[in-house]
Amino acid sequence: MTTYLNALGVICSLGRGPDDVARSLFAGDCSGMQRESGWVPERSLTVGAVKGELAAIPAELHQQKSRNNQLLLEAALQIHDDIDQAIKRYGRERIAVVLGTSTSGIDEASRGIAHYLQEQQFPADYDYQQQELSAPATFLADWLNIGGPAYVISTACTSSARALMSAQRLLDLNLCDVVLCGGVDSLCALTLNGFSALDAVSDERCNPFSANRHGINIGEAAALFVMSKHPADAHGIALLGAGASSDAHHISAPEPNGRGAAQAMHKALNRAGLHPANIGYLNLHGTATQHNDAMESHAVAQVFPLGVPCSSTKPMTGHTLGAAGALEAAFCWLSLTHDNALAPHLWDGQPDPTLPALHWVTPGQTLAASPQRCLMSNSFAFGGNNVSLIIGDAP
Repeated sequence: MTTYLNALGVICSLGRGPDDVARSLFAGDCSGMQRESGWVPERSLTVGAVKGELAAIPAELHQQKSRNNQLLLEAALQIHDDIDQAIKRYGRERIAVVLGTSTSGIDEASRGIAHYLQEQQFPADYDYQQQELSAPATFLADWLNIGGPAYVISTACTSSARALMSAQRLLDLNLCDVVLCGGVDSLCALTLNGFSALDAVSDERCNPFSANRHGINIGEAAALFVMSKHPADAHGIALLGAGASSDAHHISAPEPNGRGAAQAMHKALNRAGLHPANIGYLNLHGTATQHNDAMESHAVAQVFPLGVPCSSTKPMTGHTLGAAGALEAAFCWLSLTHDNALAPHLWDGQPDPTLPALHWVTPGQTLAASPQRCLMSNSFAFGGNNVSLIIGDAP
């Protein structure tokens, strides 16, 4: 059964809403990546923050107030009409929610604990519901008053890519008719200090696949799709295939030769009934760490021996962790809905001579003409957790 991605709400350092984000994405706009201090002691870091006020959590849901849920609400408000139409057509019990996150409301929890240690009581605006890992799905289901399955997947940086896979399975099993699926993660001191402790964070804007790469930037984002069994128009964009693997090589380091990553890409191709030559663009995980970029280069060279146009979009958004899989799938969706534009690869142009050469997207490049447009997006996570998604024209 074909599963369609009928609508998208998105917010990140590139902007708010599909058109705004697409305009910045395809222009290679990195202005949302800014140096900030205060996150990590004695360091200023480049982060992909969302600027400006966020939508207010309704008063009746004040126990669920967190920046994470506010980002999610911003994305949901962009597609509220599409959600309302789905509710009217299928009923509230047939709408599901599957989201990926890694932070949830941990920033609110950290501040609450700090207050408790100093005052021996939690602040008045703290509630345990803010920090529960399931909080984003619970909040969205409560806000919309829908009764289908609602849960969160948290597998680090593949979380929301796995959420799209899980949403597709719910539809295949006829457990619902529509799934609101995607991911959300907010900037917080815990993750920034954690990655800093791993010596994985670059002070400057990240430089993926360069010989001069020095690590990641962290960002925040929410991306929310309306996935259903029926297209929104005569053609429709679909999740054509998805593949996952777990090579379990190391708790944080990727398998050096890219074995698990290549396996995930091959699985996605097989499930979509496609060949490597059918893929017109690959959004790389591309974190700009030494080990990830090396592993991914080897994996891509194995799966695409003839090459494929590819880029890492993290210099424009930072690594949005649990939201990255859905956000970068959204970038593929935007390519298909915005004149076949492709996100350029932004780096210093100094290739690492020890890595296989990849085919980088240059500014202004568009998707090559094809009977069926198919794009792939990679997400890799701690523990050797690998996911590849293929998004394209419905067959």
